Amino acid sequence: MLRTVALSPRTRRTAAVLTLTGLALAVAGPAAAHAKWFAEGADGGDWGFFLSPLPLAVTAAVVVVTVLWRLVSHRLPRPELPFLTPLGRLAPFIPRLVAIHMGVSLLAFSVTGHFLTPSLPLGEVPGGDFAGVVQAAIGIWLITGIRLRIPALGVVLLGPPALLAAGPVALLETADTLAVALFLAVLPPSDRAFGRVAPSPQQLRWALFWLRMFVGIALITLAFSEKFTNPELARNLLEAYPELNLFALVGLPVDADTFIVMAGAIELLFGLLVISGAMPQVAVLVALVPFNLTLFIFGTTEVIGHLPVYGVFLALLVYGSHRESAAAVPWFPRPADWRALVTRDPASRAADTPRDQRESQGAA
Repeated sequence: MLRTVALSPRTRRTAAVLTLTGLALAVAGPAAAHAKWFAEGADGGDWGFFLSPLPLAVTAAVVVVTVLWRLVSHRLPRPELPFLTPLGRLAPFIPRLVAIHMGVSLLAFSVTGHFLTPSLPLGEVPGGDFAGVVQAAIGIWLITGIRLRIPALGVVLLGPPALLAAGPVALLETADTLAVALFLAVLPPSDRAFGRVAPSPQQLRWALFWLRMFVGIALITLAFSEKFTNPELARNLLEAYPELNLFALVGLPVDADTFIVMAGAIELLFGLLVISGAMPQVAVLVALVPFNLTLFIFGTTEVIGHLPVYGVFLALLVYGSHRESAAAVPWFPRPADWRALVTRDPASRAADTPRDQRESQGAA
């Protein structure tokens, strides 16, 4: 006779999280490869491909999964993976670490003759070599960790040259750089050892909100600009690197177009999950699978291009693993929060100042 084993609520929650992680890992493929970095270019805007039955059905499924993901997260503890809580000790140093990721990426782009992305040569940017020098200077400044609100503004000002050179879609594809810039503008490292910072709750919520939004926008844009509406570009990438189609390598009959749809759907899913901020520990661990699989194929270029995203993933993972900051990761501003942001009085500005800076001002 079979006996029914009663599971504790904590055990059931842990099992649910592990099940979601396993399912996500099972479908995660090398969707993070930027086709424009490694394949022959092709004209995009082929909305007929996206509006065919399979891409539409898969996109609808991705939206449903995102909604369910956030609903399930409300029934789980924060952090959802308690064994990762020791990572929360890195929280005071995350702005410094994120700035280093961005700074190294910008400096490497200038050294290799690119601007903001491996797909945009410096020679096509207004100002050419001078733009490269400015980009390198901003990168070095970010690495130093000194007064980073100024170079964060500098990163924002790199956008117009990229817009003039490559157009609005290419600019949206690099929105992860704007995400890091806004994060550092709201939450810069302090002058204390290793840039340690103790942000106010309001400051942390807004910093993470901008970080999530623009990284999500970059991933969603790439899902459409390199896959859903530009299948020819994706086909060129698969032709040049057939090992990307893991399904074909293991003998599963998945044609190129089906794989393109799946890769685009995964990238779209990651973008929506980052924006939602729900279950950040699980979302980041799953996202790291495709982002790291392609490193074995594309090497250094992929590492440099993805450094800002790696910094963002680190921030979401660490803040999501800290018991005090985990609730700030999925936060969305309400109308009252927007009004308070626009019409801040001196008291609210003081509340948005990191605690360590308030203490030093008080001591002075």
